[in-house]
Amino acid sequence: MKNSKPLILVTNDDGISAPGIRALIAVMSEIGTVVVVAPDSPQSATGHSITINDTLYINKISKENEAILEYSCSGTPVDCVKLAVNEILKKKPDLCVSGINHGSNSSINVIYSGTMSAAVEAGIEGIPAIGFSLLDYDWNADFEPIKSFIKTITLEVLAKGLPENVVLNVNFPKLKEEEIRGIKICRQAKALWIEKFDKRKTPQGRDYYWLTGEFINQDHGEDTDEWALANNFISVVPVQFDLTAHHTIQQLNTWNWNEQKSK
Repeated sequence: MKNSKPLILVTNDDGISAPGIRALIAVMSEIGTVVVVAPDSPQSATGHSITINDTLYINKISKENEAILEYSCSGTPVDCVKLAVNEILKKKPDLCVSGINHGSNSSINVIYSGTMSAAVEAGIEGIPAIGFSLLDYDWNADFEPIKSFIKTITLEVLAKGLPENVVLNVNFPKLKEEEIRGIKICRQAKALWIEKFDKRKTPQGRDYYWLTGEFINQDHGEDTDEWALANNFISVVPVQFDLTAHHTIQQLNTWNWNEQKSK
């Protein structure tokens, strides 16, 4: 009998043993057939990096529940998706979900996020994809209050699909389930990090640095992910991976790019 359940690829950037991905696996197991391919160690803030100057290893992890196949990967979140699609899975998954990230991936953080880069890589492969993040950096964060919302969002995407070349960036406020006011479709807030480097010295006298910084939200719009999260909503931002600034093409075409050639 043909299995009618959707095939769901689960990955993350906090590593295969992180509580966030274990919570996500539990939700996805209620929806479809789950295959997990995730980094064997934390890969936060790796962005869309891939491994090209080192070897990659995959280890199948034996689990009591054989219905769930799990693999750890020595590479980045993007490596995990590439290996899953090209080496592990016999067919393209119906959905890729990444997370649940321990910490925010709202606003400009999406650029640095390994969680979202995995989702974007799946989108590039033509796979509907969602990145999930909870605004709680604690390793022992409570993911129970958001599980029902994750299930709702996932089922909607499976039922209706996503626009071409678009993935979803979903961020949850750190609240009890009854305190969450609902799901809000948003745009990415205009914000940035003001970085500082904490300079120190080794016992041998060599300088080294720790990156620190302050997150500055420059956007006061009430249609942004930052506003939604601050007002107890779940933010859902549709993310495109075509980085072309289409609105500037007409303006740039008025410049004298070929003036030197015509002389």
